[in-house]
Amino acid sequence: MSAHAKEKKKTNRGVFVLYIGFFAGLIWGAVKIFENYFKFTSIGIGFMAEPFFKHDFFNTWLGLFIGWFMFTLFSIFAASIYMMTLWRLRSAIWGLCYGAVWWALLYFVIGPITGMFYWVHELELTTVISDFCLFLVWGMFIGYSIAIEYTDVPRRQAIPKS
Repeated sequence: MSAHAKEKKKTNRGVFVLYIGFFAGLIWGAVKIFENYFKFTSIGIGFMAEPFFKHDFFNTWLGLFIGWFMFTLFSIFAASIYMMTLWRLRSAIWGLCYGAVWWALLYFVIGPITGMFYWVHELELTTVISDFCLFLVWGMFIGYSIAIEYTDVPRRQAIPKS
């Protein structure tokens, strides 16, 4: 296989990051909805849009989907940042750390300042633990998906045609 043919098989980074961010928001947003429905957390999926809408709006179907959409946009944004900065790191631990950093930023700084939710010391322990765990696996999904795609490419073998 020529060098030119190998170049054509590279994944488009922009499309790939949209794909990973979209599915991170879709999958882990659904988990967030179930987490809230089963009372593991008091913070619903609409927390990203909380400063722009009344809280009761997120108890409607439209509010739920707008919240899910905002979480998906946030996931695309977060995946883009990971792609620009940490894409070469191969271990799943980096994705876990990335999720923990986002959780800390949201729950200690951005959330309370913007009115998304109360300060972390005012939240129930189940909310803090559930959301922390959710952000860990969300970050690992983003980080590990990107890392595997861009650090495992040289070891892939072309599949011979039959």
